[in-house]
Amino acid sequence: MAETFFDDKSKKPDDKMLKEALGKTYKLWKEIKKDLKETYGELTEDWKFYGQKYGWQLKTLKKKRNLFFLIPYKDFFKLTFVFGDKAVEAVQRSDLPAGIKTTLKNAKKYMEGRGLQIEVKSTEDIEIVKKLVDIKINN
Repeated sequence: MAETFFDDKSKKPDDKMLKEALGKTYKLWKEIKKDLKETYGELTEDWKFYGQKYGWQLKTLKKKRNLFFLIPYKDFFKLTFVFGDKAVEAVQRSDLPAGIKTTLKNAKKYMEGRGLQIEVKSTEDIEIVKKLVDIKINN
């Protein structure tokens, strides 16, 4: 398994560093951000360090509501979502791929909800991310 790209607590990532880390997938991140801003308005981003094993992650919020975490890797990134019961049900009713539905359904349930991680490596992944954010915001 790839290790997170930013694991040095003393070096808080910036946009230039993120662009370098993500390589060609940086354009996918910019496209996701642009679409979310156009659809939902301004979002807040906050880099947080979650320890040596998990490194720096970019927490993305709509007002005070956590939408997802971006975890940078070399030449790709993952987005981690946490869904409450209503959102889990909405995912199950959606037209999202069966693999995502199964992964979420089988995810361990915590007080905050069930976690789901999506690797973003191609333009096809953007549509999945948009649907997941929509479900998160509306449920």
